[in-house]
Amino acid sequence: MPPSTSPQTPFKPTHPLPHISSQTLLTFPTPQIILVTLNRPASLNCISTSQHHELASIWDWMDNEPGIRCGIITGAGEKAFCAGADLKEWNESNNTGKRRSQPRSGFGGISNRSRGKKPIIAAVNGLCLGGGFEMAINTDMVLASSSAVFGLPEVRIGVVALAGALPRLVRTVGRQRAMECALTGKQYPAEEMRAWGLVNEVVTGDNEGGNKGEKGREVQEGGEQYKGVVRKAIEVAEVIAGNSPDSVMISKYGIELGWAGIGVEDGSASVTQVMKDKGVDGGENMKEGLRAFVERRTARWVNSKL
Repeated sequence: MPPSTSPQTPFKPTHPLPHISSQTLLTFPTPQIILVTLNRPASLNCISTSQHHELASIWDWMDNEPGIRCGIITGAGEKAFCAGADLKEWNESNNTGKRRSQPRSGFGGISNRSRGKKPIIAAVNGLCLGGGFEMAINTDMVLASSSAVFGLPEVRIGVVALAGALPRLVRTVGRQRAMECALTGKQYPAEEMRAWGLVNEVVTGDNEGGNKGEKGREVQEGGEQYKGVVRKAIEVAEVIAGNSPDSVMISKYGIELGWAGIGVEDGSASVTQVMKDKGVDGGENMKEGLRAFVERRTARWVNSKL
């Protein structure tokens, strides 16, 4: 299925877009932002085996597409961002012996995405459970509607959160809170997750939810049709996209070194070396940023070559 297109904000990719099914919607709110919508609202946007690989290909495409500077993921409808794995498919695979698989980048191509170059924002509407929560934990920013609910219910159905959430959760919220979350299967409101440091901002009003879904493939880019948490995520993505793409990617890399447990001195040295090796230090965007500051004008960035 081709992504939505819009005469108001035409997007002409350098690389062919990956093939996607009706399980996923691709739209471009601006030519520099890709919005990925999980499109199974009747199944609470649970992700099937085939969709994991589909999503991984989208994020790989984003990293390699020069003009795209930020991604957003959300769920169709107002009930769920993503309620986790497709348990019916999982149960069937247990009964038939058919093997389920995930890409190396994990659940939704995000939960174990450790070397992604460009930032992804989670616009969480409704239920964010199991694998959905594992994805959100490993995105770069999380914005949530006030009705969003988070949790790892795996222990209640006899499985384990294996997509990367457990070690990452303890780094973000600490041992005791991580234990409570993982061992009880409790669900938490958005405001509590914000207090824990897992959510950047809670969005209220304006219907709060995500894209229409299923019949919403006509959703067009660059307009006011985006509401609630998705609209807020686009606003944040526009701020990110307005900064130097080189600086954004290098800064993301430096933060992820700390996330991976690299020491401050080694991490700083690695960032400095990458800037030199990739030509960012003294490169075109660095020169343009400093020149624009001195001349008191908006910088005109070129697409990153990283």
